[in-house]
Amino acid sequence: MDTHIASLAQAMLAYEAGCPQRAHHLLKVWSFARIIASGEGLEDHQRRLIEAAALVHDIGIRPSLEKYGSSAGPYQEKEGPAKARSMLEELGFPQTQVDRICYLVGHHHTYHAIDGIDYQILVEADFLVNIFEEPMDQPAARSIGEKIFKTSTGLKLLTELYL
Repeated sequence: MDTHIASLAQAMLAYEAGCPQRAHHLLKVWSFARIIASGEGLEDHQRRLIEAAALVHDIGIRPSLEKYGSSAGPYQEKEGPAKARSMLEELGFPQTQVDRICYLVGHHHTYHAIDGIDYQILVEADFLVNIFEEPMDQPAARSIGEKIFKTSTGLKLLTELYL
């Protein structure tokens, strides 16, 4: 495993200390993102970026709860990028990766503007976990699959797990 990713995973687990639900969520999203990225044949640099984005995608929950008393998606998208940027820069991630990851953190609940495979995989991985954690019934999962999922690996996982 890439040392930057390992360090980021440890930093995020420390950041989520006292909240095992969020720690488990980020680890599950990270795992699905890795599986999808690998299944789609992405190059190493793309996989690392996706993995990093998956690890920090919900970093805005804590400041959203503190500031607004809510962890609604728009609050996460507003508060998350600054927290992610600080952590990623401290860990020595390249600036171009930091910028893209922060963009993804700031848009991961915005489904109408998906502009790249990294964004697509992050959204699919997050949904694969959210369908289970929320939980959603099969018709809702099917609807999400039809509207959101585009990768063959993500669609396969969605079908095998929920449909």
